[in-house]
Amino acid sequence: MSTAAEILVIIVSSFLAIFLIISIILGIYLIKLSAQIRRVTKSAQSTVDDIGSTFSNISKVISPVFVGEVIGRIMKKYTNKKGSK
Repeated sequence: MSTAAEILVIIVSSFLAIFLIISIILGIYLIKLSAQIRRVTKSAQSTVDDIGSTFSNISKVISPVFVGEVIGRIMKKYTNKKGSK
């Protein structure tokens, strides 16, 4: 092999080694990033589930109270109209 070919082989192999090291480092960072994203999504899902169950419980309590309040208003209207006649 000629000297020029040997120099080209050395240069190309050096660039390949540098790109290999960079790709390994980027791969490690991507794995860490995906682990962080997974933790954040689990936390967000847990928060959404908690909020959903809270609203569900609140709606179970408020619904009977609201119905009772509406019935009370209707009864109050009719009793007031009967008394005024």
